[in-house]
Amino acid sequence: MIKKLKVTVDGKSYEVSVDVPDEPKEVVSQPVVSSSPAPVDTTPVSPSSTGKAAGPGDIVSPLAGRVISIGVEPGQDVKEGDHVLTLEAMKMNTFVFAPKNGKIKEIRAQVGTGVQEGDVLMVME
Repeated sequence: MIKKLKVTVDGKSYEVSVDVPDEPKEVVSQPVVSSSPAPVDTTPVSPSSTGKAAGPGDIVSPLAGRVISIGVEPGQDVKEGDHVLTLEAMKMNTFVFAPKNGKIKEIRAQVGTGVQEGDVLMVME
């Protein structure tokens, strides 16, 4: 079955035709309930954009996005689970938390800049 849909991208409307299969598909959805943001796993997953592999004291980006706030400074002591940085991707904020107790040695990210998944955002001691 062909359906005509109207979509808006960056304020401009388009009319598109979409081929929708006739047979119904089972959709299973589960509600997501959270009273606070869940910590993001900051385990190093890939080399940073500098080409260097992330080290054990590094806080890496869990996804590609834009840095919208940094909540710590070099030399600041943090505890495991402390909110250190916020990323925005697809109009959604992702909080990045300290993976362990320690001190922020270096901040490599800057507010307003883009990062890729696996980029080193901060180095901890």
